[in-house]
Amino acid sequence: MKTFFHPDQLLHAPVQELHNGGFVPFAEVPARAAAILAAVGDPVLPRDAGMAPIAAVHDGDYLAFLQVAHRDWLAAGRHGDAHGYAWPVVRRRALSLDRIDARLGRFSMDASTPIAPGSWTSAYWGAQSALGALGAVLGGDPAAFALCRPPGHHAGRDYLGGYCFLNNAAIAAEAATAAGRRVAILDVDYHHGNGTQDIFWDRGDVFFASIHADPRTDYPFFWGHADEVGERAGAGATLNLPLPQGTDWTQYRPALDRALSAIRAFGADLMVVSFGADTFAGDPISQFRIETADYRAMARQIAAAGMPMLVVMEGGYAVDALGANVAAFLEGMGG
Repeated sequence: MKTFFHPDQLLHAPVQELHNGGFVPFAEVPARAAAILAAVGDPVLPRDAGMAPIAAVHDGDYLAFLQVAHRDWLAAGRHGDAHGYAWPVVRRRALSLDRIDARLGRFSMDASTPIAPGSWTSAYWGAQSALGALGAVLGGDPAAFALCRPPGHHAGRDYLGGYCFLNNAAIAAEAATAAGRRVAILDVDYHHGNGTQDIFWDRGDVFFASIHADPRTDYPFFWGHADEVGERAGAGATLNLPLPQGTDWTQYRPALDRALSAIRAFGADLMVVSFGADTFAGDPISQFRIETADYRAMARQIAAAGMPMLVVMEGGYAVDALGANVAAFLEGMGG
């Protein structure tokens, strides 16, 4: 299986984040990608497909903000990484806001996603890696792996959060849909893919299924509850399967069966898998009990759906075990 990755994805390197009420070292470190590369081998360098596929998913004002946010933070006399600290609690309006602090609040959902000098470049090439891997699948490869870093599934059409800036899975799904494919997104990260859900919430042409920690106890809290099924044309095209902390593979597997059954019923002919290895028993910020060998079984179950697969990397923060966990998943996919 081909792996797509660009070295500029290592440039994003914030120093700290706000987590559980205090500042801690940033968890989504460049060493994550390095550990995966060491386990899966040399990647294919994605070509630059430009901004058009990204702009097909993300709001233009948001994309413009991402490209200048850190520069404007420094121009305002700040130092280090840009952090938001004030957010609207009513429906956001398209106000013309000059101050960088206000724009950080407008275009973000949390304080755990600082913007560093290399953040835009890394996010841009993460999206290009997803598009490159999609190109391989559309070209006839049964599966391909996009080593996306930073991850993407918490990023909405016009907001960042959860370490995510550009929604790589959604960008690939939109491009595949434009190419005439019927796409399902299966999110198996520990945390709910709220950004992906938001993007396709009222659309019936892309199916979104997510298996994740119950948002009553885990981030992102406000999305991912079982009664969220989509609206308008998208009613019934969203399936959320929240699971309790402590879930192991024997408890996880029936939920995966249910998600795959729904994807087959939707009639998908291409699957985008948002894969997070933060379901691992040793992950420092998550509470599932999936073991390394379980990822091989998980991937085999997904691959048995019998359709082309694009695997997009999301979370996973046990860096020492991350390479082995990702390699086990890709082996199970037939890579």
